[in-house]
Amino acid sequence: MATGGGAGHDRQGGLSAHRAGTGLAASLLAWLGGIALQLQQPALWPVSWYVGLAIAGALLAAWGWRWQRGLLLLALLVLGFGWTGWRASERLAQALPAALEGQDLWVTGVVAALPHGSAVGTRFLFSVEGAQWRGQAVQLPPRLALGWYRGWHDEAGLGDPRDELRAGQRWRLPLRLKRPHGSLNPGGFDYELALFEQGVRATGYVRATPSQPAQRLDDAAGYPVERLRQAVRDAVFERIADPRVAGVLAALSIGDQGAIEREDWELFRATGIAHLVSISGLHVAMFAWLAGGLIGWAWRRSERLVLWCPAPWAARWSGVLAAAGYALLSGWGVPAQRTVWMLVVAAALATSGVAWPWLLVLLA
Repeated sequence: MATGGGAGHDRQGGLSAHRAGTGLAASLLAWLGGIALQLQQPALWPVSWYVGLAIAGALLAAWGWRWQRGLLLLALLVLGFGWTGWRASERLAQALPAALEGQDLWVTGVVAALPHGSAVGTRFLFSVEGAQWRGQAVQLPPRLALGWYRGWHDEAGLGDPRDELRAGQRWRLPLRLKRPHGSLNPGGFDYELALFEQGVRATGYVRATPSQPAQRLDDAAGYPVERLRQAVRDAVFERIADPRVAGVLAALSIGDQGAIEREDWELFRATGIAHLVSISGLHVAMFAWLAGGLIGWAWRRSERLVLWCPAPWAARWSGVLAAAGYALLSGWGVPAQRTVWMLVVAAALATSGVAWPWLLVLLA
């Protein structure tokens, strides 16, 4: 009787886990369905409509979670639709005002990512803190893509602080801006969309002159992870004489693909190994597996640690933390983000102690 009862209990537990997993997978798919549905819209509705849908979806989800599963799925679909439209409307509302295009502006902000230098100048992302036009405060998009070019005027080489530009610094810069524009060739690279995905709603260039110089206000104003990446890249280029080799090492260590020479990129593409120097989800997952394996091996050799936390748990979550750290250091690109969140979900499901069906783990 005890054996039969135990087997029945196990079967009930397995069925309960299967139902819970199916419900979770269905809920997530409903949310994704709402997002996918909104992305098919050729034009956005008024933002108030999306806000209303998102609030209604959240309220229905809170009610349906307890009382009606079918209503919950519908609510999550509506919530995903409304939330995505709301976010898209917010991003579009950050556009540069037409009256400020081509005007001389003074903008204060922080260098938000690693600057990339070339023979003609330096390109960098700039996080705006404040802006003025003709002595009056104006509103700009929160993130700009800027160029600081060489030789745009006769005195450009005099007292030029471009070489001092580092991630995390606060500057006050004289700028001219415009809305993003790019080619719309079918099948070609969509420059405007790429900037949109990065939250960049205006581009421009620095117009520093001896009479209106750029002003560096603070060397460590923000973006600590980007400052760390900057320190690593600087150390690589200081210690390695060959800049082409240094660029490849910078790409492999911190994901700075802009450090690779154009000729090398063409060689990598021609030989089919370009993906090896682009930090992808595979790199992050392999790093997590290696870190988790080494930490688990060391953990099992400490009686105190094993009694405090099971070795599989320690190995699993240590691997996740190591992957997250590596993904941040490599620039937190979309492939790295996706892999980190997948590792988090897989680790959480495994740690729950429930025998989740493998298909539901993949769906989650």
